[in-house]
Formats: sequence, structure tokens, C-alpha cells
Amino acid sequence: MLKKLGIGGALISLVFIFTACISPEATPQFPETAVTEDIEFPPESYKEPEIKPIPKPPGPIEGTWIEPAVDSEKQLVLLPLDEIEEKWNIHFKVETDKDDLTFMSYIYEGQLHIRANVCPPCRSIGYALDEANGLLICDMCATLFDAGTGSGIKGACVDYPKAEVPYEIEDGNILLRGKNLLSAYQETLSPG
Repeated sequence: MLKKLGIGGALISLVFIFTACISPEATPQFPETAVTEDIEFPPESYKEPEIKPIPKPPGPIEGTWIEPAVDSEKQLVLLPLDEIEEKWNIHFKVETDKDDLTFMSYIYEGQLHIRANVCPPCRSIGYALDEANGLLICDMCATLFDAGTGSGIKGACVDYPKAEVPYEIEDGNILLRGKNLLSAYQETLSPG
């Protein structure tokens, strides 16, 4: 009898959990659903302001984790440009209703790059920037990726290139659309 009650209770719990997971009332901090409007981002008329980093530190630059600002209503993530100009290589996390997605932003050859920051085989979420040699170096397995393209060069996880995220700079902030972040992250999870 107790066994049947236990099984029944477990089934009821699973139904509640399943219902909560698919409930439209669930309010994630940053929804993983794509924006339905198809807006060109950045717009064709957009002109990127000049990036003005501090002098480059010597050797590989470890990533510094920062907390981004999130506008859930507009599905935007905002990063302070001066933070990247000061640190050269930052990492940040975006919470969705399902997972935490990790990204990196770094300066390479005077250009700003924002990429998914995940290495599926070794499960790393950190990369050092070797700007002098044009490399991203996985913190876990030391796989080398091209800093300009995100393509794998050498190492165990070479088949998982780091997809780039389009961005726009406005009022000293880097603006990233949620659907673009999600798309780059999902692309990086697949070998390619």
C-alpha cells in the first residue's frame, strides 16, 4: 500500500513539474523564445564607433567575468563598452528559462568580437585571448581557436567553432539581441 502511495505521489509530482515547465505563466529572467519581429540588427545604416582599449597587457589575457544588464521586455543584453576596453577579454552569463548561456567578448586587431563561450566536449566555459598570436585558448583542454573567425585550429575540441553574435553599440553600451545570442550558442553546440 505504501509503495502504491509512493508511486502515485511521484507521478503527481512529475505532472506538477512538467506542467510548471511548460506553463506560459513562467516568467524567466531572459526568455529563450525568439523575437517574432524580423529587424535587421545592426541596421544597414549603423556605423560602429571606434573601440579605444587601454594598452594591451602582455601575454595571454584571461577572461574576466562580468554581470550584464538584461532588458527582458526588449530581449536585449547590454554590456558596458568601457569594461571591455579596460579588460580586453570578458565573459558573461545570460540566464534563460532553461539554462545559463555563457559568452565572451574580446578585442582582437582593434575589433570587438562577441562569441558563444562553450566547449561541448570538454565542458569548458572559459577562454584566454592570445591577441599577439590571434588565438583563443580553451581554459580546460587548451584547444586553440582563431580569434578572428572562431574556427578551431588544433586540439581535442577543434570541431566546435565559436559562433559570433551580431551587436550594436549605443550610448556606451554593447546591445545584443536575445535571439542572436541563443542562435550563436546553439550553433556552437553543434560540430561544424
